[in-house]
Amino acid sequence: MKRLAGKNAVVTGGSKGIGRAIAHALASEGAHVVVTARTEGDLAATVEDFKKEGLSATGIPCDVSEESEVQSLVDSTISSSGKIDILVNNAGIGFFKPVADMTVEEFDAMWSVNMRGVFLATHAVLPHMLKAEAGHIVNISSLAGKNSFKGGAGYCATKWALRGFAGSLMLEVRDHNIRVVTIFPGSVNTAFSTGGKHRKNITQPEDVAEAVLFAVTAPQRSMFSEIDVRPTRP
Repeated sequence: MKRLAGKNAVVTGGSKGIGRAIAHALASEGAHVVVTARTEGDLAATVEDFKKEGLSATGIPCDVSEESEVQSLVDSTISSSGKIDILVNNAGIGFFKPVADMTVEEFDAMWSVNMRGVFLATHAVLPHMLKAEAGHIVNISSLAGKNSFKGGAGYCATKWALRGFAGSLMLEVRDHNIRVVTIFPGSVNTAFSTGGKHRKNITQPEDVAEAVLFAVTAPQRSMFSEIDVRPTRP
């Protein structure tokens, strides 16, 4: 039997890059995956591709920075599936430039998606997980959440905040059999970031997906609250 048979998962920002790889990995292990993204065309194409492989997936458009859309996403998923076993907070954006050159709109946009979006999705899903006394909340952060770099002040700030949020959340819900895991990838071979590294050595989206699978299929007695993902060779 597949390791996630009978489980329901929600993956934000799941139509491309790391999010798509995570959604595919979860579905390949038997989960029904609700894939969310803002661009309906990308979302529909992703779900169609999954279904061609015999995977169970549904697409629901959602802007994670909008409370009403996030609540509608969760309500719709609960109505159709009855539960949410796994939430993957993957949606994220970044503007990389010196603080002096960054606009207020760019700064606010990163906070709206990278941190507010995580809070909204988690806040909407938590009552159902608490009632079930079970669940996984997986946050896709970045090594930028542990290391500063030039031109990364705004982005790093959101990812450092995410680490603090996740650490506190983990302590709040662990007694309810809910595991909170935060993945910290370095540069990944996606359109979002290649970090100038040689593509043959750079981490692939599927590698991050494997870290997610490892976290959500680990023995229930253990929780891997933080996982760094970086290339074996620089």
